[in-house]
Amino acid sequence: MALNTEQTTLLVIGGGPGGYIAAIRAGQLGIPTVLVEGAELGGTCLNIGCIPSKAMIHAAEAFHQASSHAGESPLGIRASAPTIDVTQTVAWKDGIVKRLTGGVGALLKKNGVKVVRGWAQVVDGKTVDVQTGDDTLRIRCEHLLLATGSVPVELPFMPFGGNVVSSTEALAPDSLPEHLVVVGAGYIGLELGIAYRKLGARVTIVEAAGRVLPAYDDELVRPVAASLKGLGIALHLESSVLGLMDDGRGIRMRNGGGEEVALEADRVLVAVGRRPRTEGFGLESLLLDMNGRFVRVDNQCRTSMRNVWAIGDVTGEPMLAHRAMAQGEMVAEIIAGKRRHFTPAAIPAVCFTDPEVVVVGTTPQEAAKLGLDCISASFPFSANGRAMTLESTDGFVRVVARKDNHVIVGWQAVGGAVSELSTAFVQSIEMGAQLEDVAGTIHAHPTLGEAVQEAALRALGHALHI
Repeated sequence: MALNTEQTTLLVIGGGPGGYIAAIRAGQLGIPTVLVEGAELGGTCLNIGCIPSKAMIHAAEAFHQASSHAGESPLGIRASAPTIDVTQTVAWKDGIVKRLTGGVGALLKKNGVKVVRGWAQVVDGKTVDVQTGDDTLRIRCEHLLLATGSVPVELPFMPFGGNVVSSTEALAPDSLPEHLVVVGAGYIGLELGIAYRKLGARVTIVEAAGRVLPAYDDELVRPVAASLKGLGIALHLESSVLGLMDDGRGIRMRNGGGEEVALEADRVLVAVGRRPRTEGFGLESLLLDMNGRFVRVDNQCRTSMRNVWAIGDVTGEPMLAHRAMAQGEMVAEIIAGKRRHFTPAAIPAVCFTDPEVVVVGTTPQEAAKLGLDCISASFPFSANGRAMTLESTDGFVRVVARKDNHVIVGWQAVGGAVSELSTAFVQSIEMGAQLEDVAGTIHAHPTLGEAVQEAALRALGHALHI
């Protein structure tokens, strides 16, 4: 076994959204950069998370829409009952993933970033060993960036394997289960649970809290809960999973009434959260300050060790790809000598359920806890012409603004395709917009975006369409 050595300025461990963006930006700035990735470029997001899940959600919605037009349709469409080949759906999804990951590789090459395929093992803050086949590559660096991401949380009494799957396996099924039990009603559990239901599986969701999406407020959750009911998804709230049934085909749980009951299922999706990937690559050798399970960083993503940086999920909540990307870009610019700090006014969070949920900035409940005197106003999609034409009138847009100067501090929305409004929401907050700025901006008609203007108008006391 040979030991080869290499020197670079920046060494990035992890080729997910944070890591590859940091490497690309560093390359653009002329910083010699090496990126180490043991799996596929693009990380969880491109390969087994954000992108493939949205592809599956789209396929499920297309199938559901086609099914809804079988027989009588209010749109006058007449179609026979459709069928679906889930293996072809997965192949289509994999094609999208392959194009995107290939694009990442091309961008890294274009910007002079060397990609090393293999699993990194940290020796010290300036040295990393990478196993490449039978040889070991020792890379010495001036700056080390940890972008190792996160992994699904596994229940100790119900480990992944067999009929128990994580989101990774749920996004690449070779067949559809007759009955899927989803453990956890957060955004991952609901997104995939709804998709499987629309694909034709029977779905039951088990959640320890008293409602679905416990991280969101009641008003935002109500339309989602109504949609779950309309889709025929069974809910067991205030219920705890005890383990698998003896034959492995289902789970034992304690329901809200304290009774122990059995739920038969031919597949169980455990979606109870994600944890930082801090094990298996020698992180402990650095003796970094930690924040619980996460690596502690400051507002420049510096760790407690000089010239060791960390970004993304490994540094804590919110575990969002776009947060990691922004942090990665910033770190590269700081290393290049630019003055940067990670102090966003807001980071958008989107739940791609049916209907979708967007939260940006401060909610009315959070404003009250912070002692901020705020106005909040909502505009329903039931009064929006575009929503009517899309047959998607459930939900609303809500704005939160300071009462004294009308500066907008938060936006929330629930409804069909509201994820596409998130850019306008976060831009208004970053730019320090007031209610009058949004209310006075001409919005295209007919669009869902008109509800944004109407929410601002309503907060000022003169909405036009309600």
